[in-house]
Amino acid sequence: MESLPNPTEAELEILQTLWQIGPCSVKQVHGILQEKRVVGYTTILKQLQIMLEKGLVQRDESARIHLYQATNSERNTKEKLLQKFVINTFQGSSHQLVMQVLGNAAASASELEEIKKLISQLEDQDSTNQIN
Repeated sequence: MESLPNPTEAELEILQTLWQIGPCSVKQVHGILQEKRVVGYTTILKQLQIMLEKGLVQRDESARIHLYQATNSERNTKEKLLQKFVINTFQGSSHQLVMQVLGNAAASASELEEIKKLISQLEDQDSTNQIN
């Protein structure tokens, strides 16, 4: 995983927009975020400039309107943030995280079924790895 800095909450909101829509201009990002909350155009512009300096986004300057896109995938970014969260909050214990989440929020039957499938897949992988 790349060693990019962790995005702030505001930067993560912009990244989620870029992951969902794809490369966007400042105006497009501003329009999408403006639907959720009041935010200034220059605020978005400044955040994207900072994110560019940090390496969180890249900018295509080949056209008159510059397009920004995330430099790292949504999956990699979420994995990195989750890993840091588990280490800092649960002393690295995935077990404690899962128990906390399942103990605090009611999971639907379909969600529980998905969790069971994932556990089964992980058990199958583990038994395959033990054989090899």
